[in-house]
Amino acid sequence: MIAGVGADMVRVERMEKSLASEAFWQRVFGAEERAFLKKLSPARKAASAANFAAKEAFLKACGKGLGGFALAEIQVLREKSGAPYYALRGAAAAHLAEKGLHAALSLSHEAGLALAFAVLEKS
Repeated sequence: MIAGVGADMVRVERMEKSLASEAFWQRVFGAEERAFLKKLSPARKAASAANFAAKEAFLKACGKGLGGFALAEIQVLREKSGAPYYALRGAAAAHLAEKGLHAALSLSHEAGLALAFAVLEKS
């Protein structure tokens, strides 16, 4: 059963100034996520923007605004196949566990835009 849906779109160009700041990276991306994103070189900006959109989509699906959970607790990683998934920590993970929910994620980026779609399902 679907318990929540969230979507977000980010203009990659809008993220460029933020992505130049190490403080932004520390506040927004978890350690595993930073390691993954920093390996991507030219594709890093689009993937980083998609990950940021995924965090906002997750918060919307949960019915929370920015500040509902620490953004670095909402990590977005990739399977070997390239499929994205949420690797939640802290309060974000506890929230889903408490409510018996699983988070599914889809990402896309094209022509300077990054899109994320999150679905929360009752386990």
